[in-house]
Amino acid sequence: MKSSWMKPLVKDQLSLYVFVSVIVVVGVIFGTLMVHALTLEQQEDLAGDIHHFAQMLSSGSDSDYGQSFWDRAWLHTRWLLLIWLLGISVIGMPLILALDFLKGVLIGFTVGLLIQGHGWHGVLFSLLSVAPPNIIVLPALLIASVTSISFSVHLVKQRLLLRQGKLRHPFLTHLSICLLMLGALWVAALLEAYVSPHLMGWASGFLHASEG
Repeated sequence: MKSSWMKPLVKDQLSLYVFVSVIVVVGVIFGTLMVHALTLEQQEDLAGDIHHFAQMLSSGSDSDYGQSFWDRAWLHTRWLLLIWLLGISVIGMPLILALDFLKGVLIGFTVGLLIQGHGWHGVLFSLLSVAPPNIIVLPALLIASVTSISFSVHLVKQRLLLRQGKLRHPFLTHLSICLLMLGALWVAALLEAYVSPHLMGWASGFLHASEG
């Protein structure tokens, strides 16, 4: 029999998904606005870094794809592991939302910086560099966050408000979903390591065009 405590992929959790999604969107907006708070000198320094990065991409310099994959996979694993640990700690629920907000800030700042320095050419570069892996990463982290928050709520109800209940099935369900999301994040790491560099190398021409 399926547990009724957590249905992360159906409409019963729609409000929680909407809430977490709004947190991410607010983070993206905040990250974009942060770009405008930078001084002119800071913007020029970051623009120089982006220009140097674009030159490296357009030159087609060799990359260690295997090492890049493991670096990205380990980064995603740590992020997901932290969300999972916060979920089983109960008091970590606000920190899960903080991580989702931070993820949005990082994306918003990156895209905002590209747009600030390169206009519509930066938008095109973002669509080919930032967007593809995040099509997988963001939904995976969103699902992991919702399941972690749901499990925390279940723990509070079982341990603090109601009688002691069995946690084995909810815990295994929560763990299984997070492991599935980990697999999705590793797929995103493969995309970032083996596909994104080629897309970004081709798209770097947009950044050069904006400087011409």
